[in-house]
Amino acid sequence: MAHHSASDLKQGLNPFNILVLCFLGLGSVTYGYTASIIGTTLGQPSFIAYFELDTRPDGTDLIATTNGLFQAGGVIGTLCLPWFADKYGRKWACALAASLAIISGACLAGSVHIGMFIAFRFVAGASAFMILAAVPILMNELVPVQFRGALVDIHAVCLVLGYVIQAWVGFGFFFWTEGGNKTWRPPLALQCVWPLMLLVALPFLPESPRWLCMQNRPEEAHQILIKLHTNKNDPNHEMAEAEFYQINKQIAIDRTLGSSWKDMFSKPSYRKRALLAIGTTGIIQCSGVLVINNYGPTLYASLGFSPVKQLLYPAAWLVFALGMNVAGMLLVDRFNRPRFMAFGVAGCMCTLIIEAALVANFVPSNNSAALQAAVAMFFIYQVFYGACLDGTQFSYLGELFPTHLRAKGVCLGVSMISLMNIIWLQAAPVAFENIQWRFYLCFIIPGSIGAVVMWLFFPNTRGMPLEEVAALFGDEDEVAVYQRDIEVDENHHVAGVNEKGLLGSRNGSSEVEKVNAVHGEQKA
Repeated sequence: MAHHSASDLKQGLNPFNILVLCFLGLGSVTYGYTASIIGTTLGQPSFIAYFELDTRPDGTDLIATTNGLFQAGGVIGTLCLPWFADKYGRKWACALAASLAIISGACLAGSVHIGMFIAFRFVAGASAFMILAAVPILMNELVPVQFRGALVDIHAVCLVLGYVIQAWVGFGFFFWTEGGNKTWRPPLALQCVWPLMLLVALPFLPESPRWLCMQNRPEEAHQILIKLHTNKNDPNHEMAEAEFYQINKQIAIDRTLGSSWKDMFSKPSYRKRALLAIGTTGIIQCSGVLVINNYGPTLYASLGFSPVKQLLYPAAWLVFALGMNVAGMLLVDRFNRPRFMAFGVAGCMCTLIIEAALVANFVPSNNSAALQAAVAMFFIYQVFYGACLDGTQFSYLGELFPTHLRAKGVCLGVSMISLMNIIWLQAAPVAFENIQWRFYLCFIIPGSIGAVVMWLFFPNTRGMPLEEVAALFGDEDEVAVYQRDIEVDENHHVAGVNEKGLLGSRNGSSEVEKVNAVHGEQKA
């Protein structure tokens, strides 16, 4: 009987898989809109007047608190998410975050006291960063390996779409003069739309087949893989069968491994992965994207542009960012992951160096050419950030960790984003006022160092099945079987594996018998 290796099978895109990712993208839109709507809110004179923030002696502190508590909620909420994602499932972790987003959006829009507003900003922060982590966890576990980077990039595209929607909503409501002291409420209420749509869609979306196998539900996992990964290049779902075979055997080993926070930091190979996750998002946040996005109007005001242009330019910048994220989908799976990101960080640093030089020499100034060049640098910046960094970081985070630690690992990386937000966004207003262009050096120096470290020392996970990444960290004994060793017969069934594919199993022949028993039970 003829056999061929599973690694020789050609993958293709499955329309159902893409449709599932697009619906999950509603969660990504939720994050983008929720995280950025405060800029529009604080820019509304009606909001400032309603809560008397312009006359209260603690008005400035209260405004800072609305931002600080949002990020604090992000850190705490994200670190709490793994328990729910591991116990109840990946898609219901999305449901929890979406529910909190709806509650917080409704209560923010209906706030009658600044204390109420601040309290639900904390809840909004928790919901936003929880969904920022929950969506890519599920996406990474649903997509085929060959297109993982591009398909997980849908998360970033939809995330930026949320920013874009918010920017144009803010621009439009700037001109709504008939709203009186309620002008600030409708944009906040719109926060509820995207998570509500996600909640409606979630019962019809598949659960992670890897999580289902962890929960001893292999039949459901098998059917989902066939539905997700069968395509015109593989009409007999050979790839899905091979992938299920590998996942099912790997899960048998993963169940025997430690999965607590203590295990993540006590075992050297797990600790290395955790540090890589923190380092990835930490280095990328040193690109300065949050400051440019959240303080865009302030930056354009410092360049001497009118109030209308202060709102128009950031909105246009985000539309351009959306295009760059789409372009990134076509590139991400063609290059070494960490070097692709390192190139993006280095490109961002180059644009910030030029930006700092222009601001240092021509602000304040009537040199219109220099001011237009300063604006152009922000747009060139997005060529590197949008194409190389925004989406790639989420696929890389998901690839670093095994199934039993993936929720914790991704959430650890995302919580670092929120923590960096606290540092940069709290410092930015004072820094721009006191040290001006020198504040850019706070990004340029650590970002440049981070790009070099990422290029030289971060492992490449591109094109590797999630079940095989452990070998990159010296845990070859925790890899049950390699895809190259899986054989598929002429009847399109998995025939078995070569002997060497199981020689590295963790506990020798007894472990081989254990994973084979699991596979045998499934076939039965």
